[in-house]
Amino acid sequence: MRVKDVKKVVLAYSGGLDTSVILKWLQTTYGCEVVTFTADLGQGEELGPARDKALLLGIKPENIFMDDLRETFVKDFVFPMFRANALYEGMYLLGTSIARPLIAQRQIEIAEQVGADAVAHGATGKGNDQVRFELSYYALKPDIKIIAPWREWELTSRTRLIQFAEEHQIPIAKDKRGEAPFSVDANLLHSSSEGKILEEPWDSPDEMVWQRTISPMDAKDEVTEITIEFERGDAVGINGERMSPATLLTKLNALGRENGIGRLDLVENRFVGMKSRGCYETPGGTILYVAHRAMESITLDREACHLKDSLMPRYAEVIYNGFWFAPERRMLQALIDESQASVTGTVRLKLYKGNTIVTGRQSPHSLYSMKHVTFEDDQGAYDQFDAQGFIKLNALRLRLGAMAGRRGGAL
Repeated sequence: MRVKDVKKVVLAYSGGLDTSVILKWLQTTYGCEVVTFTADLGQGEELGPARDKALLLGIKPENIFMDDLRETFVKDFVFPMFRANALYEGMYLLGTSIARPLIAQRQIEIAEQVGADAVAHGATGKGNDQVRFELSYYALKPDIKIIAPWREWELTSRTRLIQFAEEHQIPIAKDKRGEAPFSVDANLLHSSSEGKILEEPWDSPDEMVWQRTISPMDAKDEVTEITIEFERGDAVGINGERMSPATLLTKLNALGRENGIGRLDLVENRFVGMKSRGCYETPGGTILYVAHRAMESITLDREACHLKDSLMPRYAEVIYNGFWFAPERRMLQALIDESQASVTGTVRLKLYKGNTIVTGRQSPHSLYSMKHVTFEDDQGAYDQFDAQGFIKLNALRLRLGAMAGRRGGAL
C-alpha cells in the first residue's frame, strides 16, 4: 500500500533514467513537492547534469541539494569499517553496503532542514539496498514516511520506463534506449556490476564489465613498491606523504588500477534470501586491507587479534544487512576502535599483476621481539625448558581422556 498524505519528499537522485522517472512519478502520483539530493561519493561522474535535469523537471533551485561527501565517506564510514578488516562471506569488501547509511543520513538531515515528511529511494524490491536505506531512515527518524517506487508502480520493464519518460518529456540518453547489459553502482571505494549478462554464474564476465582495473594479465611487467603509514588503525600517508582520507584512497585506487588489483567475481547470499552474482572492483581497498592486516600483525596482542578476527564476520554481516546505525554495530565498533590504539607504523608492499605483497612492517609499538624469537643465542631471554611444563599442562585433559579409554580425542 502506498504512503498517504505526503506533502514533501526528499529523493535520493542520481540524474539517471530510473531516478528521473521516479522524480516525475512522485509528482504525478503523490502530487507532492520533490526535493532532490545527489551525493558525490567519488563515483566518477559529473553532478552538473543531475542538477540541470532536476531543474528541467520543475524542481526549484532551493530544493536541489548536491553534496561532496567524499571525505566524510572515507573518514567516517570506510575507515571505521577497515579497522575491522571486514569481509562479507570471507571475500566482499562491502563497497556498496557502506555507502548507503551515509546517503540515508544526509537525506534525513535534508528532510529535517526543509520540513519534508517523506524520503524516497530507487532501490528495487529484490535487493539489499532497500533494506539498508530504510533501516537507516527509521533509525534516524522513526516517524519518517518512506516511498519505494519499485515496490509500488507498474513500470516493471525498461520499455515501460522509456515510454513513461517520453510521455513526460524526460530526456533520455541514447545509450539508455537499449537494454543495459548490466547494472553498475560506484563510489570511491569500489564499483559493482550486477544483473543481465552477469546473471548466469557459469558465464565468464566480459572484459567490458571491469571498469576500474586493468586485467592482471595485461598489467605492466614491473613491480610498484610503496609504503603506507598508519596511525591508530587508519592510513594517513603513502610513501611518506601525508594525505586526507579521500585523497589517500584515490591514490591507492590509481595504484591498484594500473597493477590489476582488486577484482572479485562473487556469488553471495543477499539479506532478502536469494543468491546473486556480482563483479566487484576494489583496487585501493584491497591494498589497504592487506596493509592494515600487516600492521596489526606486529602491534596487536595475540588474544586481542584472535577475538577481533572472531567478531569480524558478525560485524561484516551487520553492515551488509544495513544495520550501521544499530546498537550492535556501535558496540562492536567501540571494541574494534579500542583495539587500534597501538596500530601505528609503516607497511611496505609490492604491487604486481593483481598481487599485493607485504615485504616489511615496522612500528614504535611493535610486539615483535627479536631477542625472544631468534634462532641464535638469546642470552637467556627465553628458557626453553619452560615449554615442557606448558605442554604437559595443556596435555593433561587429553591424557585423562586416554586413561579413560578415549584415546586420540574420541568422545
